[in-house]
Amino acid sequence: MLARICAGLTLTVLATPAHASYADHDDARAFIADMAERHAFDPAELLRSLQKARHDATVIRLITPPTRKGARSWQNYRARFLDPTRIDGGMRFWHEHAVELERAERAYGVPAEVIVAIIGVETLYGRNTGNFETLSALATLAFDYPPRAELFRRELEALFLLAREQGRDPSSYTGSFAGALGFPQFLPSSIRAYAVDFDANGRIDFESDAIDAIGSVAHYLHVHGWQAGAPVAERAEVPAAADAATLVAAGIEPALAPDVLLGQGIRALSGEAPAAVATLVDLATPGEDTEYWLGYRNFYVITRYNRSSFYAMSVFELAEALRLRKRVEAIRAERR
Repeated sequence: MLARICAGLTLTVLATPAHASYADHDDARAFIADMAERHAFDPAELLRSLQKARHDATVIRLITPPTRKGARSWQNYRARFLDPTRIDGGMRFWHEHAVELERAERAYGVPAEVIVAIIGVETLYGRNTGNFETLSALATLAFDYPPRAELFRRELEALFLLAREQGRDPSSYTGSFAGALGFPQFLPSSIRAYAVDFDANGRIDFESDAIDAIGSVAHYLHVHGWQAGAPVAERAEVPAAADAATLVAAGIEPALAPDVLLGQGIRALSGEAPAAVATLVDLATPGEDTEYWLGYRNFYVITRYNRSSFYAMSVFELAEALRLRKRVEAIRAERR
């Protein structure tokens, strides 16, 4: 039944008529009226902006879930981000922005390697920020993609507010097919809520300079509960007799007390008891034994950036690789 519903929904979405622009779209006109009433926008100005926006079929194709889902593979996912390109690039980025990263760590308690890793996973340190016109992408999703229209109308609203605050034409932004922008891939609402002017030049710039992104990523994690000096995750030993499926189903937010985990025979791979209340994370790869990890509060905070355990673990492992490389560099420098 669910498969038939999803298939029907996909056909409905793909059958939505494309518009030359959104000026004559009923939902767009309702959006204009709402923005004028709640935010004192000039309706004629909004109409002119939406006349520039075009339906983008590629955006719909990229965001529509596949009708047939393949088995998820942690090892395949991991290989995309734990490679020499991202590790070497991360070290160059760290050296280039060492002062700003140290300042962000002092201000927000988030380790430099975690900040670098998130920017590395998101955009390869600013190399892959997306080339979709943000206004058209968000208008397409807000008015021609019913499954998530409410979310993307909020982001379209945030884009117009952001453009007004920054003194920019709303059509001047480019980013991902889902409307994420710049080095850190913040959505417009996240820029307005969490971005900081970390270089103190009077404006937020995520497009041409990484400094604001460094401070904003750290601030985002701090606001979402990052605990300075606390662990992120550690590999778990899960005996065959443990009810791992039930523990994993408890959710991504840490809720399993150490004594509950110990009662199931679950420890850190080092043999130590879990360090704190944790979530049990399962990283499955077809044809291989599932990796289990203990995810602590800081692991959960990373998932607030992207709600995926695969994503959070990739950030953590890339950060660890960068931290170890940095440590090796320091040891070699001491020996010279």
